[in-house]
Amino acid sequence: MQDAIKVFSGSGNPELAREICDHLGIPLGKAHIARFSNENIFVQIEENVRERDVFVVQPLSSPVSENLIELLIMLDALRGASAQRITAVVPYYSYARSDKKDMPRISIAGRLIADLLVTAGANRVLTMTLHSEQVQGFFRCPADHLSATPILCDYFRSLNLDNCVALAADAGSARRAGQYATRLNIPLGFIDKRRINDEEVEARVVVGEVRGRTVIFFDDEIARATSVLEAVKLLRDFDVADIYVGATHGVLTGDAVARIADSPIRQVVVTNTIPLGPEKRGGKIVQLSVAPLFGEAIRRIHTGESVSEIFE
Repeated sequence: MQDAIKVFSGSGNPELAREICDHLGIPLGKAHIARFSNENIFVQIEENVRERDVFVVQPLSSPVSENLIELLIMLDALRGASAQRITAVVPYYSYARSDKKDMPRISIAGRLIADLLVTAGANRVLTMTLHSEQVQGFFRCPADHLSATPILCDYFRSLNLDNCVALAADAGSARRAGQYATRLNIPLGFIDKRRINDEEVEARVVVGEVRGRTVIFFDDEIARATSVLEAVKLLRDFDVADIYVGATHGVLTGDAVARIADSPIRQVVVTNTIPLGPEKRGGKIVQLSVAPLFGEAIRRIHTGESVSEIFE
């Protein structure tokens, strides 16, 4: 495998890329990435990739635009270097939120970015927990969509929590949260939520039995933590035993970490699809690694095995 497969990393999450390589038992590919004084990005692949199966790990996390352009240039460089197949490994596809034309004169940016990846040279895409699952269909190439459900459920199971209920962020998220509830063998509830604007939401009603229970609130990502903290306000009226939060992507923008620290939440459990700086680590924030899942998916893509069987 070491000769036939190559894994490279952009600047977005080199730690995850190294963990993936450790799982595969191969070295991380060598690439030089620099920025000129005019802010242009320069990429040079520093080893032979001709006729190799190549994977590029780069989340679309902050700084999103720089990470995106860097990924596009890396894909183009690998195509020019005659790689046999190029897979864009995008652990966090932030533009999945832009999945429909719900306002006049806007772009469906999720589809636009998907087109750009293919135009730049991606023959395949590997991603995780898209905010809108239909975005998988935006790609004009094969796209594999991984789930962090096994990783998060194994962690919560290890805590030996009693009398739990899984709580979805809203009715639209109930199907995704239902996967956690099924795997943990616990009941499911959801929040009746209304979005006020792009940044604010209002949680109105808790649907489901949560009184006296340990609530595990599940969502695909946590950015400003607005949804989860609105849910916490509602849960105060139900005398819940404890509150935990599980999400794939820990975006944690602005003062989210401080607001979580000041809340009754016991723990917020996220994965390392997005790197967390030292100021966000520790305290109530727990980060789990999804490198084994990505590593196994990459191995299966390379060998032509089923990726979906990982979750069966």
